[in-house]
Amino acid sequence: MNEMRFTVQINANRKQVWETLWRDETFRQWAGIIDPGTHIEGELKEGEKVQFISGNGYGVSSLVAKLVAGEFLLLRHQADTQDNGKRERDEQWTGGEESYALAENDGATTLTVTFGVPPELEDEFRNNYPKALECVKLLAEKGTGQPL
Repeated sequence: MNEMRFTVQINANRKQVWETLWRDETFRQWAGIIDPGTHIEGELKEGEKVQFISGNGYGVSSLVAKLVAGEFLLLRHQADTQDNGKRERDEQWTGGEESYALAENDGATTLTVTFGVPPELEDEFRNNYPKALECVKLLAEKGTGQPL
C-alpha cells in the first residue's frame, strides 16, 4: 500500500467537523463521493471493531485503535469483506491504517486524513478524496452537521 495524505481548512470548530465526519447522515454524503452507498456499522469506540461497507456490499472491518473524540481517530484495517460484512474476501485493504487528525486555531479547523491505499486505487482516491473533503467542509461550515 502507498500512503496518501489530504488536508483541508474548515471554517468551523473541531466539534462541528468531528460530528460532520461521523454522524451517519453526513458520513454517508461525503464517503459516498469516494464509494457510493458507504456507511458504518458498529460504534466508533476505542478497542471496538467497525465495518465500513459500500453500496455493493464490499467493505473493510477495522479496529478503532485510538480515539480522542474531536481530535484524532486511528483505524487499523483487519479484514476485507463482502456480502455486507458477512464474509471475508481477497485482501486489498487488510493491514492498512487510516487516521483523521483535527487541529483547531481561532475557530477554524485543519483536518488531515492519512491512509494506505492499494496502488490500483491511487488515481481514484487522488481524484475523489479532495471532493469528499470539500463536502465535509461545506457540511461543517453550514453549521448544522445536517445533510446539504
